[in-house]
Amino acid sequence: MAKVTRDDVARLAGTSTAVVSYVINDGPRPVAPATKERVLAAIQELGYRPDRVAQAMASRRTDLIGLVVPDARQPFFAEMAHAVEQAAAERGKMVLVGNSDYLDGREVHYLRAFLGMRVSGLILISQGPSERAATEIDAWDARVVLLHRRPEAIDDVAVVLDDTGGAQLATRHLLEHGHEYVACLGGVDSTPPQGDPVTDHVEGWQRAMAEAGRSTEGRLFQAPYNRYDTYLLALELLAGEDRPTALFCSTDDQAIGVLRAARELGLEVPQDLAVIGFDNVKEAALTDPPLTTVGSHREAMAKAAVDLVLDDSLRVPGARGGGITGKGRVRQFPSGLVVRRSCGCPTPSGGPR
Repeated sequence: MAKVTRDDVARLAGTSTAVVSYVINDGPRPVAPATKERVLAAIQELGYRPDRVAQAMASRRTDLIGLVVPDARQPFFAEMAHAVEQAAAERGKMVLVGNSDYLDGREVHYLRAFLGMRVSGLILISQGPSERAATEIDAWDARVVLLHRRPEAIDDVAVVLDDTGGAQLATRHLLEHGHEYVACLGGVDSTPPQGDPVTDHVEGWQRAMAEAGRSTEGRLFQAPYNRYDTYLLALELLAGEDRPTALFCSTDDQAIGVLRAARELGLEVPQDLAVIGFDNVKEAALTDPPLTTVGSHREAMAKAAVDLVLDDSLRVPGARGGGITGKGRVRQFPSGLVVRRSCGCPTPSGGPR
């Protein structure tokens, strides 16, 4: 059976192949509703399937968006990747996901692979400041949007959260419960000094403590980002004589590890230890007790990143990475406290998810 072509569709619909192309691609020129219906009916009758590979070769772009994340096994990145996928699907695009595993070499590997596939754009949740990644992006003259993190080395359009303000909210809230001080679980030795959300969380904690006239000396602890290793660290921290009564964790995964360690040591949360996390992953509502955390409008951030990758009207021609108009190169979304019971509040509240 001969392959159905665009010419066949045009003959049956009584139009030109250009009009068929406009209908299939939803532009760039408008098509009258009646004509569009005839084309769609002809496509259905003939069983025509567009050759996406040929289209990509002609336009030098595919219907794909590349997404690089540090570790999709972590709930926050998994939920963010899902939000990006949903936003891309609404625009008729598919998402390719690569895990950098917090390794510079793997991040560069996926940048090269996705850009070589002629993706429509790339959304990058970078593991840290990477000169190699910046060089790769420049070499391809790629349309790139940074999401969640904005490393100094990569000066592209970014969609980020008010991480510092969110951490301040969390720390103030714990202090308002009457604790003498609030300890903080930050990142690890390799956490970048700038452009990293966890670094901003620590800064927000420090600001809130300074505002309250409380010392931070000896009250900041380095911790892995995952719950398993944080659980082991928390067993030692909470077993000491000078254990904190309130703890702000830079990620929900850290906080979940802390809750497990507290239970194992016979500590009651929040009576003996108040805990607040950051990210508002869905699992935070299911911990025992439910975890108070800092939340973000994740779906809105993902949609903004996809829109910036795809929409020429939002970008400045000739600017590195495409630029964006109006509001500067960084779009910052607000954060908010999602109150549950781990902080000591008896009645949970609403909040951004």
